[in-house]
Amino acid sequence: MIFSICFAMLFAKIKKYKISYLFLSWTFYPIIVFTIIIFILQFSVFIGNYNFVQYAPFIKTANLFTFLIPLFYYKQYKTGLIGSASIIVGTLLNKFVMVQNDGKMPVYPSLSYLTGYFKPNAIIQANDNIHIMGNENTAWKILTDYIDVGFSILSIGDLFIHFFTFWVIYQTINVLNKKYNINGNLQITRVS
Repeated sequence: MIFSICFAMLFAKIKKYKISYLFLSWTFYPIIVFTIIIFILQFSVFIGNYNFVQYAPFIKTANLFTFLIPLFYYKQYKTGLIGSASIIVGTLLNKFVMVQNDGKMPVYPSLSYLTGYFKPNAIIQANDNIHIMGNENTAWKILTDYIDVGFSILSIGDLFIHFFTFWVIYQTINVLNKKYNINGNLQITRVS
């Protein structure tokens, strides 16, 4: 999620939006809190502590729900529909490949071995019931977790899910730039 937020800010900056307005909105802070929690969770895995892995699905789901706050507060319903469609597509892709592989998501680590994030026995140590190491018998390899960024291994479905976070942050920056004028003063009319 951190990369999605950073990419949204970078894209907004390229589009000449003022990113600082995002930090003036209280709706952004729950997102930041849960993103920090996920970062701590990933860091704990990086140092070999797998105690919190069992809670990761709940924390990630709660994190996604924090993105609903700016959607509803700023009445970004079209953004919400596009983001929801992205989550649905990503989830269906992930579920599809898991069904094809006996209910497990095959993982193909590469860069994570070099960074130390993924160790050969990590799945066993974490007592992970969702992931397995990919092998020659894996079905639909293109949809498995193979996009390795060094501290996370993503699937194409995960990219669709991360698009939701990118899109919400970008559109919130867009709305906030319309809400404030060039001098940074609050405009009288509320943008929806």
